[in-house]
Amino acid sequence: MADPYSQNEDGRLVARERQGDNHEPMSITEISSRLKRTVEDQFGYVRLRGELSGVKRAASGHLYCALKDEKAVLDGVMWRGSAARLAFMPEDGLEVIATGKLTTYAGRSKYQIVMESLEIAGEGALLALLEKTRAKLEAEGLFARERKQPLPFLPKTIGVVTSPTGSVIRDILHRLADRFPSHVLVWPVLVQGQGAAEQVASAVRGFSALDGSGPVPRPDLVIVARGGGSIEDLWSFNEEIVVRAIAECSIPVISAVGHETDTTLADYAADQRAPTPTAAAEMAVPVRADLAATLGDLAIRQRRAVYRPVELGRERLEARARRLPKPEQLLQAQAQKLDDLSERLRRGLRDRAAQGRERLAGAAARLSPSLLKRSVQDGERRLARARLVPALVERPLAQRKAQLDSLWRLASQFHPEEPLKRGYAIVRDGSGQALTRKVMAEKEAALSLQFADGVLDVSTGDAPAQARRKPAKPRAGGTSDAQEDLFG
Repeated sequence: MADPYSQNEDGRLVARERQGDNHEPMSITEISSRLKRTVEDQFGYVRLRGELSGVKRAASGHLYCALKDEKAVLDGVMWRGSAARLAFMPEDGLEVIATGKLTTYAGRSKYQIVMESLEIAGEGALLALLEKTRAKLEAEGLFARERKQPLPFLPKTIGVVTSPTGSVIRDILHRLADRFPSHVLVWPVLVQGQGAAEQVASAVRGFSALDGSGPVPRPDLVIVARGGGSIEDLWSFNEEIVVRAIAECSIPVISAVGHETDTTLADYAADQRAPTPTAAAEMAVPVRADLAATLGDLAIRQRRAVYRPVELGRERLEARARRLPKPEQLLQAQAQKLDDLSERLRRGLRDRAAQGRERLAGAAARLSPSLLKRSVQDGERRLARARLVPALVERPLAQRKAQLDSLWRLASQFHPEEPLKRGYAIVRDGSGQALTRKVMAEKEAALSLQFADGVLDVSTGDAPAQARRKPAKPRAGGTSDAQEDLFG
């Protein structure tokens, strides 16, 4: 039987019903709908393992990607509600297990999987993602040692980012109370599951944003803590948002996530890593008793350091004092010398007195009345022979008078009023001071001219000169012409 859908033998282009044919042509929408129902009914929910490729998130929040293996590729889509609940950030090359329902997309004549959950395919894939993220952040310098901040020695306020209901916060508070009681601020967050990474990052940034001016003090130290668990349980602390928040925090951060063998990317970004939350509390504060003992020891050492120079000085003084001779030893030689000199003085005085008595006795023997009478007579004879000549007295007087007359003539010649007799005048200012220069006279409004026979007052201005005669000052001795003879 010939194919009823093949081209008719006469080559007609217009379709027409054939004899015995009751099958109506289907539309594209109809066949697409039948294919969609067939695929969805046949497969329903499936779990697929593959590698992510072409991952992109639309502005609407939907996630589009492709799942592939060595030989095939399957498109995938995850709606916004499911994509917001993902515990990790999908990236190209990550091997995952997708759970969802197969369906078709008529707009492109493709079949695809509508994913409701997306999980990393095994711990190996999870570690590969962790290593990839670590290498990326390390290349940005978030783990560089230069970014690390030193921990404060004794923080007044400690901020703790952890779950408020777990044993971690109780262990931290108990350890802080044992070592050094401090003010603790707890920022409650989820430490695993959906939204945990966002809450932890928000808490770290919230502590960093505090300025201390409000009712909540700014912490001096932040502890990000969580108990132990599997790599999936600790995955929130490997999220890039948490790592960046810790690296950008302006407050020193201690990361205490998991047990000693657990390592997260938060440990690399933190300023200090603690193997356990309890160890983080030990790193945060010193032991108060040990600190008090240390302060006491330092105080003792300080007192010793202060007193040590005094003790050394005392020891040196005592040693030098022991080497010094005793005072009585120092005075023995001088006392002996004093006794010797005293004895010599007494002997000397006795000898001197004896010698004086001997000289006095000898002199007394020579002082006889006849000798004295003879001496007086000799003196009288010498006085009688001596004669007083008047010329011896008059000659010096004449010489002194001649010298005095010469001095008087010089004094008369150099008397200041002597030139007035020869026509000179003395110019004086208003105060009677003699003027010797023209410049000095020009500054005066009135002048006095002293002549031999009187004084004339003149004016240096335009006013007519006024003159009056004053009697000449008498010379010494009461006369104006000549000075009285000193010898009268």
